[in-house]
Amino acid sequence: MTGVYLIRKSSTVLDIAVTSVILLFIGYITYRLSVGLNYRWDWGVIPNYLFRWDGENERWVSNILIDGFLTTIRLSLWAIFFATIIGVLMGILRTRKRLLYRMIGRSYVELIRNIPPLVLVFIFYFFVSDQLMLSLGVDEFVRSRTGLTAQWLSVTVASPELFTAFVSGVFTVALFQGAYIAEIVRAGIQSIDNEQWEASAALGLRWLQQMRFIVLPQATRRVLPPLANEFINTIKYSSIVSIISIQELTFQGMQVMTSTQRTNEVWLTISFMYFVLCFAVSLIARRLEISLAEASL
Repeated sequence: MTGVYLIRKSSTVLDIAVTSVILLFIGYITYRLSVGLNYRWDWGVIPNYLFRWDGENERWVSNILIDGFLTTIRLSLWAIFFATIIGVLMGILRTRKRLLYRMIGRSYVELIRNIPPLVLVFIFYFFVSDQLMLSLGVDEFVRSRTGLTAQWLSVTVASPELFTAFVSGVFTVALFQGAYIAEIVRAGIQSIDNEQWEASAALGLRWLQQMRFIVLPQATRRVLPPLANEFINTIKYSSIVSIISIQELTFQGMQVMTSTQRTNEVWLTISFMYFVLCFAVSLIARRLEISLAEASL
């Protein structure tokens, strides 16, 4: 008990020391910006871009920063969803015995991981999504939607006029992150002992049943922490699609900076909003990790 008490006490002291250093660093940066660089803070402009008063409906409504934040949430959720599907599929292909399957998985991973995401954005938007969706008539179909359908699209995806750019951004981020998720899934599957495969095969289970009932449940518990990290990276990488005029948080923040010339206040506000979103994902992943650990007992 004495040893446990000493460990807890030393941990508490270390936490206090680290927190103090961080606060001193923040204070120093604030001092340098305020005094050393003669920067005058003005936080009063920020609330006006978070919410505004709608005189016509006589109620408070979201302004461009909150709208950008909501767009980032939608973009991140869709990108995480498709990146997980792509990553799991390619990760499984990379573990198959047939050379063709392994080559498909590896070609995807190596190709995507070695192309900068900025280049992927332009390739997918200008040469794939823009031309493909126009030729298939998707853009015209979406823009012609009115009433409840248009409202539903705006809430769950994007407004009809921004649908093409939004879809391009989603699949660009999903393709990029899917390559990293594929490697995590591959490592998780290959970490399962061969005895698990042999025992399940002895029971007469087919490959699909082995993956579904034996391998993937065990691999999921092992890969969840790195997967949570990739989900957080997906949220942060979503800011890159601002270059194709998707009105997510970073894009809207730059619009506010142009209007107010309040660079530091806007960037700090955006950083805090990203932190809230990423921290929420980490808490959810941690809770899920605990639940899976308890279920395996």
